Order: sequence, then structure tokens, then C-alpha cells
Amino acid sequence: MALEFGIDTFGDVTWDDEGRDLSQAQVIRNVVAEGILADEVGLDVFGLGEHHRDDFAISAPEPVLAAIAAQTSRIRLTSAVTVLSSDDPIRVYQRFSTLQAISGGRAEITLGRGSFTESFPLFGHDLSDYEMLFEEKLEIIAALVQQGKVSFEGRHRRALKNQTVYPLPETPIPVWIGVGGSPDSVVRAASHNMPMALAIIGGNPARFKPYADLYREVREKMEAPALPLGCHSPGHVARTDREARDRFFEGYAIMHQRIGRSRGWPPLSRKAFDHEIDHGALYVGSPDTVAEKIAATVRVLGLDRFDLKYSAGPVSHDAMMDTIRLYGEDVVPRVRNILARG
Repeated sequence: MALEFGIDTFGDVTWDDEGRDLSQAQVIRNVVAEGILADEVGLDVFGLGEHHRDDFAISAPEPVLAAIAAQTSRIRLTSAVTVLSSDDPIRVYQRFSTLQAISGGRAEITLGRGSFTESFPLFGHDLSDYEMLFEEKLEIIAALVQQGKVSFEGRHRRALKNQTVYPLPETPIPVWIGVGGSPDSVVRAASHNMPMALAIIGGNPARFKPYADLYREVREKMEAPALPLGCHSPGHVARTDREARDRFFEGYAIMHQRIGRSRGWPPLSRKAFDHEIDHGALYVGSPDTVAEKIAATVRVLGLDRFDLKYSAGPVSHDAMMDTIRLYGEDVVPRVRNILARG
């Protein structure tokens, strides 16, 4: 697999010129424009995360991806991630089969358990069933993708017997599993014959090398062919390092504070932000700086895909459009040149 470059967003609610929240409807329209630009600058993949909170606009990625599909011709379109534990696997498959038809075969699914829990009470699920819900629903998705029909008996839904699900996709839908750093999740992805996407959102990316190695070891022990390995990390690109840091910090700190209220995080200082850029998993800077850091991560983990999570809190739509353009037109060619030089 040739090295691929993607971007993804959760549809963070952004500010207007007066510092007021845009409507979630306007944010969704802006995300469509961002996806179209990603196609224009030659990126390979565009992903949308699913959330059910007031600080993120996208709770249903598929119709937004379909709107982008109708106005693009090449870029692949994926979730980032679909929270499978609180969704219905049959409906997930149907929605992405529909997107596969609209896009002419460019749909992908990235499945995960999600880092937020709002969807569980919203859809009537018990958090104590967190693990089992994911396991059972993943088994259904895997059967549909790999066999075209499913038979299943479990605790959380009525039995299915040799069930076909419509619409039938003209070509197989690639299904990835998003992993946040659990060895069990790594083994699950490998054993279900699914590519793995590592969510690296803090700390030195090299600390995830044992997970990349474990994934490949499991595939080798299965005597199964190698599958793609990707990662997702936050970042921002501007013309200079200083501009990128200054432009990204406020929105990133606000997002950190919003999430941190429920998780006991202290407020993010500028010193801690700069330290994470210099030593951790924030890909923030000029095209040269970001390209060097991505190339180092690709090398140490042996990646087949790198996705930049380009949104963060109220960082403006204009700034994100600038990042997308610089990432596609300047960063990606630089990464390829760095890797080609060895």
C-alpha cells in the first residue's frame, strides 16, 4: 500500500469574527467546504468524527460525507470514528453502503468505542455493557463485510439467520478499527482482518511502536497478509512556526478546558502546549516543521496512512482552510521527499 495522507475533523463549533459561536448548521456547511478543498489539494482521505455534544456539530457523519461525495471525484470518505457500541450495526452498514453508491466506491468505515459516553444514555444503552456491545456489534459488521450476509446470536439483539442487508455495495467497503492504546483492541483489529488506526493524541508517538509491532506479530502468527496501519493526530499548519502556534493555541486550549472539566484536567498552559509540539503528538508549525515530524512518525511506526486532525475548538474556518491547503500542497510533497531520501 502506498503511503496515504488524510485529514479529519469532529466538526468543532467555531467562532465568527465577533467571537460568537457559529450555528451548528453553519459549521456543517463549512465542513462540507473543507472536504471539497481536501479533494482539490490532492489528499487521499477525509474523515468525520461522531459526537453528541454541544461543542461538536457532527452527530451523523454519513449525510455530511454524502454531500462531499456529490461534489468531489477522488478523495475517500470515512468516519473518524463511528461509535459502534451505541449504534446499530445493520444500520451502520446500510448507511455506508448508501454512501458507497453515492461516492462511486469511495466510502470507508472506521469503527471505535469512542472517547465520550453521551451516546450511551441517548440511545438507551447501559455503560456497564460497554465492552460486550462493541464485541457483538463488531462481529455482525465483520460478517457483513467479509461474507455479505450474517447469522448471529447474542445478548443484546434478536438472532439473525443468514440475513442479507441492503443496499448491496458494488465494491467491498474497507472497515478500519480505531485504537486508543489497548493491547486487546490491537489484537481485536488484527484477528478481525481489519486495518488499524492508532489515535495518538498525546505524548511521543514512538511510545505506540509496541502496538504497531503487536498488530503485525498477530497477523504473522495468523499467517495472514499484512494490512494497512494508520494513525490520527492533531495539528495545524501555517507559513511559519510562530504563526501556527499562535493561531492554534487559543482554540486548542479552549477545547482542552471543555473536555477537561469532566476529566479533571488542569487548564492548558502555553508552556505545556509548546512542549507537546516539541516532544509530543501535536503536529503544529510551518510546512517544513510538520513534514519532518510526520516523516519521523511514519518511519518509527511503519505507517501506511497519516491523518491530521485539523480542527480544535473554535479555531476559525478560514484558518482551517489555510491548513488544509498547506497540508495538501506543501506538507505532503515534503514528507514524500524526506522519506524518498531515506
